[in-house]
Amino acid sequence: MEFRNRNLVLSLLFLSLHVLPSLSFTFFSPVDNHLVNCGSATDATVDNRRFVADGSHRSKTPFCHWDSSVSLRNDNALSDSPKLYDSARVFRKPSKYEFEIREKGTHMVRFHFHNLNSSKFDSIDAQFHILIDDFVALSNFSTGNSFSPMIKEYLISINSDKLVIRFLPSETTKFAFVNAIEVISAPKDLVPETAQFVNPEKVENFDGLKNQALEVVYRVNVGGPKVTPFNDTLWRTWLPDDEHLESSFGSERVYFSGRIKYQTGGPSREIGPDNVYKTARLIHSRNSSIPSLNITWGFSVTKGYKYLVRMHFCDIASISLELLFFNVYVNGNLVYKDLDLSEVTGWMLASPYYADFVVDQSYSDVLSVSVGPSNNSLAYAIDGILNGVEIMKLNNSMGSLDGSDCAGFVLGRWPQRGGGILIPLIAAALLVLSLSIVLRRRFTFGGQESAAVAWSKLPVDVSEINAKHGG
Repeated sequence: MEFRNRNLVLSLLFLSLHVLPSLSFTFFSPVDNHLVNCGSATDATVDNRRFVADGSHRSKTPFCHWDSSVSLRNDNALSDSPKLYDSARVFRKPSKYEFEIREKGTHMVRFHFHNLNSSKFDSIDAQFHILIDDFVALSNFSTGNSFSPMIKEYLISINSDKLVIRFLPSETTKFAFVNAIEVISAPKDLVPETAQFVNPEKVENFDGLKNQALEVVYRVNVGGPKVTPFNDTLWRTWLPDDEHLESSFGSERVYFSGRIKYQTGGPSREIGPDNVYKTARLIHSRNSSIPSLNITWGFSVTKGYKYLVRMHFCDIASISLELLFFNVYVNGNLVYKDLDLSEVTGWMLASPYYADFVVDQSYSDVLSVSVGPSNNSLAYAIDGILNGVEIMKLNNSMGSLDGSDCAGFVLGRWPQRGGGILIPLIAAALLVLSLSIVLRRRFTFGGQESAAVAWSKLPVDVSEINAKHGG
């Protein structure tokens, strides 16, 4: 009996070695992983991640002006709030953090803010700017009257061995603050080089995305609950879609209790976690007719910017392959006709797939995405599905994600009293860098000058350009 059991174990092991290579189970371990507990003398552990105190002697995150910043504690910290928000670093003059970068490429940068109850400082009145290298991340930013934690997240391409983050108090309030900072190297495939550019007249390529600065505006788990950083391999937060759903009429929620099949060469857990792909909203035909409706989600955005829209799909509802066909729309434009999830995932159910689109929101402050039946949709089947949505703002031609001023102009506005020549020199350097970005991105297209990245004509098979899949 023991001999037979040993043979069974060996057989199962042999089988697993042949099956596992086709599926992706690797876990992401960032080369750069800077987590800073600002204004504190002690480290804080949140979701099994240790944020190092910037006030300790072993801190490796120097300030430009130690004499112009102070550490503050929350006088009335709530017992159930993360220790990360018990303290803050407050700046009275332009100050900076410098982070050593060991792996060049895209990095995730997150700022944590939480208004403090302090007798020495009223964070509600704070208004300030934040520069990430030569990009403007926030301009005249204020946390307002909210006493809930606020996180601002960015994806920044870093091609040097150092990342510099600058905090500049506004001219009116004269101080800035931050509770925590994250600088984490991102997976290579998190930001694509190319996406499909969509407008009512034409469909083209949008190239050069990896060189853009991106601000994460929305990250939505469609049909499911909130996904916390503890349940995401990149420590992201995904919020429910309810407030963005224009109408739930004709749609259904679905939850999948099985295993999501991540495939080598396809989307990984870093693209989207299991808990996002395990839930969805769908259109279900329950009789011989195809429903004549779309499911639409609307998002408020800032006009004057382009946005990267990432839509996540996973067929967790069909009982068999080749039963799900549907159309995908962005801002009412058909961006994917007759999407066949069976084909693009290599003929595997419950396998993730995502598609990237860039839209120009120059004249509209509402961005919408929709799914609905196509001409190939079948009766008594699923006729549309969506699992998740991400919306990210692209920097404008001045290298800014918040306003029309470049980094050099923002830094140059700071009053020079007592600052010597250091601040003007830094401002001049950043101004040159910002202008070089503008000049580098200008090109001649069809005989006319345009401030954008280069475009090229899409081939007939758009799906091979704008989407990532397993197979």
